[in-house]
Amino acid sequence: MKTDKKSKKEGLKRVHKYYKLTGFYGFVGKSLKKAFPPILIVIIILFLLDLLVIDFSDFFVHVTEKYSPLTILLTFFASESLLGLIPPEIFIAWSDKTANPILYLTLLATFSYLGGIVSYTIGKTILKIPAVYEYVEVKMERHLRQIRKWGGFLIIVGALLPIPFSITSIAAGTINYPFKKYLLFGLLRFVRFYLFALAIFSIV
Repeated sequence: MKTDKKSKKEGLKRVHKYYKLTGFYGFVGKSLKKAFPPILIVIIILFLLDLLVIDFSDFFVHVTEKYSPLTILLTFFASESLLGLIPPEIFIAWSDKTANPILYLTLLATFSYLGGIVSYTIGKTILKIPAVYEYVEVKMERHLRQIRKWGGFLIIVGALLPIPFSITSIAAGTINYPFKKYLLFGLLRFVRFYLFALAIFSIV
């Protein structure tokens, strides 16, 4: 037992030393500092818009009555597959005004996850273009090693934070990040939607 505990402790020390030497902790710290303000800004903007400009409750009730849920979900899927042009927060707020908010929120998260897979495939396809391949594999070789090393963390950031998940997914495909790992880390997209819903549902 003591030997096992000692081995685990030594293993953790080695991992800690590795991350420290490679600058991973500094990278994570800077990323989190950059990530927090956008989250706060999105929530504040939504709150101020609802308070001063538009009654989101009435607006999304109107949208729900005018357009079918399928039309809205397909529009969202297209957006999440192509660079995330429309902020997911708008659709999360819409789901709160449907007959079954949790069901539609889950469908949104699922479509976002599937849209990410489409974006990943786009990234893999782009890499087959000779000019792109040369730029990524040759000119960005040094940076690519670091990106691949921490690729999982980058996908986690893209899945959880208010930045276009599609762009992160395209990047993952472009650098040939392992698809199985991408699928695993991408599941955090569901966590992101439920967490944001807690804040947005209370606003609208």
